[in-house]
Amino acid sequence: DGVAALRGDGVKVICEVKRSSPSKGALAAIADPAALAADYEAGGAAVISVLTEQRRFGGSLADLEAVRARVDIPVLRKDFIVTSYQLWEARAYGADLALLIVAALDQAALESLIERAESIGLTPLVEVHDEDEVERAVDAGAKVIGVNARNLKTLKVDRTTF
Repeated sequence: DGVAALRGDGVKVICEVKRSSPSKGALAAIADPAALAADYEAGGAAVISVLTEQRRFGGSLADLEAVRARVDIPVLRKDFIVTSYQLWEARAYGADLALLIVAALDQAALESLIERAESIGLTPLVEVHDEDEVERAVDAGAKVIGVNARNLKTLKVDRTTF
C-alpha cells in the first residue's frame, strides 16, 4: 500500500531508478535496475520509483517488472500518464503507485485518472509545482501529493516555490 508506506514516524524516502533526464542527459548506466532497487530497499527506502518513459528518461516497463519481482516494498510507475490504459499497464507490470502530473492534465482528466487508479488498487502520487496545482490536486481527491520544484518548461529548479 503506497499510502501506508509513506505514513508514520520519521522521514520516508522514495528512491529512483533513472538512467537519464532531459535536464542532465545520461545519468547512470544501470545494467540491473532490480539489483539497484534491492540496494535501495536494504538501505531503508519506503518506495522505489521506476522511470518507464523511454525517449527522455531511458526507462521501460521491463524495468518496472524486474524491480517489482525483486523488492517487497511499494513500486511507483513514473511516466507521463495521461490515459487510463497507462494505469492498467502500470498495474499489470506490478506498480503500486502511479505518477499523475497536475500540469499535464485538465481537471476532469485528473479527477478521472485518480478515480480509475484507486479503483484498480493503485495509489496516485499527484505531482504539483505551485500552490494553484496543490488546490487542484486536493479538489480532485489526491491523497498523496509530491512537490516538484523543477519548472517543466524551463527545466530550472526553484526551491523557493513553497
